[in-house]
Amino acid sequence: MIKRFFKFLFKLALWFIVASVVLVLVYKWVPVYYTPLMAIRSIEASEPYKTSHQWVSIDHISKDLQLAVICAEDQNFVKHNGFDLKAIEKAYEQNKKGKRVRGASTISQQTAKNVFLWPSRNWFRKGLETYFTFLIELVWSKERILEVYLNSIEMGVGVYGAEAASKHWFHKSANKLTRSEAASLAIILPNPRQYKANGSTNYIVKRRQWVMQQMRYFGTFNFQELK
Repeated sequence: MIKRFFKFLFKLALWFIVASVVLVLVYKWVPVYYTPLMAIRSIEASEPYKTSHQWVSIDHISKDLQLAVICAEDQNFVKHNGFDLKAIEKAYEQNKKGKRVRGASTISQQTAKNVFLWPSRNWFRKGLETYFTFLIELVWSKERILEVYLNSIEMGVGVYGAEAASKHWFHKSANKLTRSEAASLAIILPNPRQYKANGSTNYIVKRRQWVMQQMRYFGTFNFQELK
């Protein structure tokens, strides 16, 4: 009985690995039109809920928005292999002191979570996130990871992806965003259902200024150099 049980677990694990690798390979080229988070938010809604999402290629997303999310969320994105070890170490030390720190989760990790998993803080989900992060870093280019991230990230109540968010908050396409508007979208990512990209609270104003300053310091990046 025990031998049969372990044989079943082995087959289950093998099928999971095969299925996950195939899915990651498919998404290397195929647009991600729907994610588990979109489904979960729709199910959780206590009132009529509309999902707004429109996939666009990275060529149709403002360079300023690409740079803004990197500066706001993961400044080592073009350098690391999916995990920012310094940020993780900092988060660990802060957590030991009873404090909470942002920024330990990279764009690659967030993409893995958004596309393949569900929002949760338990170790099982974090383990799967690590596995999928490793896979997409192995199979996808950095440009593809950012493209999928910008098309799947939550940017408002029922709003997903750069194109839908640009139209929702600023009534324009994602390729027409100004630098200030791009920074405004980037700063709501930590709490997109509470923060307003077109808001004028002290937090929004100061955080926008900080992101724009970081964008000036960061300069430009070229994905072709990473290939």
